[in-house]
Amino acid sequence: MTAALNGIRVIDLTMWFQGPVAGQHLADFGAEVIHVERPQGGDLGRGVRSIKAVPVGDWNQYFLVINRNKKGLALDLNTDGGREVMYKLVAEADVFLTNLTSENLEKWQVTYDQLREINPRLVYAMCSGFGPMTKSTRPSFDLTVQALTGIMTRLGEPGQPPIYLGMGSGDAMGGLMAAYGIMVALHARRKTGRGQFLDASLYGAQLFLAAPTLQPYLATRDEAYSKQQSRKSAPKPLWNTYQAADKWFFVCMPNNQEGWSKLTALLDSPEITKDPRFTTPEARAENNTTLIAELDTIFAKQTRAEWLRRFRSLPSPSGRGMSAAGGLGEGITAAPINNLADLAEDPQAWANNYFTKTHCDEVNREVTVRGLPITLSKTPGAVRTLGPELGQHTEEILTETLGYTWEQVGELKEAGAIL
Repeated sequence: MTAALNGIRVIDLTMWFQGPVAGQHLADFGAEVIHVERPQGGDLGRGVRSIKAVPVGDWNQYFLVINRNKKGLALDLNTDGGREVMYKLVAEADVFLTNLTSENLEKWQVTYDQLREINPRLVYAMCSGFGPMTKSTRPSFDLTVQALTGIMTRLGEPGQPPIYLGMGSGDAMGGLMAAYGIMVALHARRKTGRGQFLDASLYGAQLFLAAPTLQPYLATRDEAYSKQQSRKSAPKPLWNTYQAADKWFFVCMPNNQEGWSKLTALLDSPEITKDPRFTTPEARAENNTTLIAELDTIFAKQTRAEWLRRFRSLPSPSGRGMSAAGGLGEGITAAPINNLADLAEDPQAWANNYFTKTHCDEVNREVTVRGLPITLSKTPGAVRTLGPELGQHTEEILTETLGYTWEQVGELKEAGAIL
C-alpha cells in the first residue's frame, strides 16, 4: 500500500521539539524526511535523557520518538563541502523545514532567498518563535511563550500561582501547525508550480491553543474569560469537576430541566430536588456556589466508579432499579479525570493505535510509543522505525540519492563535511 506522502522529500534542519515533530508528522505518512544534524553532537534533543535530573527510562525516548521514520544525515554546514551537499539536496527536495535562528541560517547560507534560487518549487517552512514580522532575539521555548499568551494565568484556582500547562503542548501544537502549513503550501504548488515561504510560529500556535477563551475575551473584553475561575463558583454547576469518595470526575450537562431531572434521579437525595434554590435553570445559576457545595457533599458518598456506572444508566420505566442507557444523550455525560497511568491502560487508546509498540535498537526490545492521531482508511501512516543514529544514512543519501562516488564521500569525510 502506497503511503499518502510517498514521493515527498523533506530536508529537516531542526532541533529540540517544535521543528522535529513537524517533520515527524510528515514522515509518519510516508514522506522521505532527512534529519540534518551537525556532526559534533547532532540535534541537542539527543541529550534529553532526563527531566529535572531524573532519568527517563533506559532509552532516549525524547529524540527517538520525535524523529521516528526519518533518515539521519550528519552534515557540517560551516564547510564548503557540507553546503554543496545541502544545495544538491535542495535542488531535488519538496520541503525545507527549520526552526533554527535567522543568524544560523544566514551563516550557513540556507536562507529562503538563497534556496529558492536553487529550487523555485521549494516549500520553505519556518517554525519561528514569534512570527515572520517579529524581529526578536528572545529565545522561544514552550514555557516562555505560554507565559506570554495568557494561558498560565487562566489555569488553576484564584489566588494560586499561574500554572504551566506542561507536556510540551505549545511545541506540539506549533509542530502540527507547521505540518498543516506545509501540506497547504504543497497543495498550492500543484496549481502554481512554485513554492513559497511559510511561518508557523510557537506564539501563533499557542494563541490558537487558547482560542476557546481567547476569542470570547476579544469579543467582550470581559475579564472573566482571562482570569482563573474557581470550580467552587463555576457559573454552570452541571458543567464542572467533582470529587467522589476516591477520585475526580467531570460532569458535562446543560443547565436545563431535562439535564437536572436526569442528574437528580441518580443522586439518592430527594431534598435537593425539592429545594427552591435549584428548581429552575435561573435559580441554579444564581445559587451556583451553594449548589456546588451540596453536590460536593453528595458525590463524596460514593466512589467514582459507582457514579459513572449510575451516569451510564437511567431509572427504569417501572421505577424499580436502573436500566442501561439507550441512545446518544440518554445518560449523564461525564468522564473520569485520569492520570497518565490510567491513560496508558485505556483500551480505546490502544484500539485506535494512539499507543503502539515498536522495536528499539538501543535496548533491543519492544517499547511503547505514542502512535498517530490521524487515521486514514486507504493510506494509513505507521511507526516504522525510531529516530536514526547520528549520521546513520549519510553514505546512503550521498551515494544513492545524490550520486556521489565513494571516492567523493571519502573526500568529504576527510574535509570534515560529513561524519
